[in-house]
Amino acid sequence: MLELILSGGWLMAPIILCSLVSIFIVIERFLTLREKKIAPPDLVDQIIRLHQKNGINNDAIKKLYKNSPLGRVFAAGLRNMNTERELMKESIEEEGRQVAQELERFLTTLGTIASITPLLGLLGTVVGMIKVFAVITSLGVGDPKVLADGISQALLTTAAGLSVAIPSLMFYRFFRGRVDELLLKMEAQAIYLVEVVHGDRSGEK
Repeated sequence: MLELILSGGWLMAPIILCSLVSIFIVIERFLTLREKKIAPPDLVDQIIRLHQKNGINNDAIKKLYKNSPLGRVFAAGLRNMNTERELMKESIEEEGRQVAQELERFLTTLGTIASITPLLGLLGTVVGMIKVFAVITSLGVGDPKVLADGISQALLTTAAGLSVAIPSLMFYRFFRGRVDELLLKMEAQAIYLVEVVHGDRSGEK
């Protein structure tokens, strides 16, 4: 493996660095984007029961804010629960935008890696072919080993770039879909909470 990396030339270094960053992001996002951690399914029912018992106070809101990203969204709305419905919704939407940005953390980097690693591989291919033609120009085609080194560099960097780009793109698409799914669930629960607090719904599902 080390011989293959070395034979790929200096462009293997940024490709390997990209692969390590990609692995870190994938592991971190898998651990972070869990529904139980982001949007606990029973949280809205707990808050509604607490509201029905008139138990929503500053301490409860602070505790809710620290509970989860969904808890932060609920807490932002409950701070304005005694105001107009639209003001409560606006506070929820504002906090929701911040939560969405946090859920999308590192995804831009992962998408960038998926885009640039094939280009790095292509650059390695070009460099390798330049090396081949330079040898042909100076020595002719009499030394197949030197020619093989250039061709090997061209093929290895291309393969390495694609090997990093393909899974990076797959995980980027997967996590984007996961974030969208979580945000839709959070939005639905937040709307439900607003309707219950303002008496539009009874709180019974």
